[in-house]
Amino acid sequence: MIIATFFNLAGPDLIIILVIVMLLFGAKKLPELAGSMGKAIREFSKAKDEATKDLPLDS
Repeated sequence: MIIATFFNLAGPDLIIILVIVMLLFGAKKLPELAGSMGKAIREFSKAKDEATKDLPLDS
């Protein structure tokens, strides 16, 4: 997981956070939440790629 690597979370810490998220959002809401996060990451990545493609390269 990118977020776990970014915040340097170990196994037990990550499990506790995932349990808290499941309690807050519920098991039925998690797939919808994950899908919307995936869509947001794809859109961000596509916008980043388009922005870097439009920039001139200075060598």
